[in-house]
Amino acid sequence: MNFSSMIDPSTLAIVLGGTVLATFLRAGWADWCAMLSQLGGALGQTFGLSRPFDAEAMRGRVARALQDMQRDGLLRAEPRRIGDPEFDSAIATMITQRSTSGLKGLLEQARQKRLAPAIAAVNTLGLSAELAPVFGLGGTLISLSRLPANGVDRSAYMGAIGMAVHATLYGLILAHLVLAPLARLVERRMIHEDKARQALAHWLEAEIAEATPGGHGAPAPTRESPSRGSRADGPAPRLVQPGGKP
Repeated sequence: MNFSSMIDPSTLAIVLGGTVLATFLRAGWADWCAMLSQLGGALGQTFGLSRPFDAEAMRGRVARALQDMQRDGLLRAEPRRIGDPEFDSAIATMITQRSTSGLKGLLEQARQKRLAPAIAAVNTLGLSAELAPVFGLGGTLISLSRLPANGVDRSAYMGAIGMAVHATLYGLILAHLVLAPLARLVERRMIHEDKARQALAHWLEAEIAEATPGGHGAPAPTRESPSRGSRADGPAPRLVQPGGKP
């Protein structure tokens, strides 16, 4: 088979250019930029140009931040940056508000914000995969309009038929061998990272509950007088608030 005969630059320009233009006009600038960014990240990880999300390394950095909170207490703890915007924002907001009750909501908000560009990229690539065969058909119609009216010019006739075949072929190849696999590549990357982050978020919520007053493993301090039974075991420690007096 002579593969060079399958290359038709003008027909490829019609199918590819039409698909790109129609996708941009229908998706908009924001989704188009999100698609390029997410696609670049997915291809970079595929070819080893960038590193995927490392859940174990992130767990270690979060654990060090939790140790600071255990040592200093929630009221005196300072936000410790761990190098991830999602967890940095949630932990910093929790420490600033001096409350752990809204941690789950903060992580969910950050998750939705993180997933939005990836979802937009998958939808945009899926839209492109739907439009490519349409412009393949458009190229076929354009080629058929170039058929000679008298049917005598054999070279013109064969050229028009060849363009029609190439246009349909390019549309199918672009849709099913390029754009649809790229959409799936971005989706797999999104799902894999989201699962790792969700597992880390659940672990963080459990550790916060154990490390802070009022959690499952650390009962909240009280100012009530100790019972008589506890006095027999020794004097009860006095509670001192930060910056206050016993």
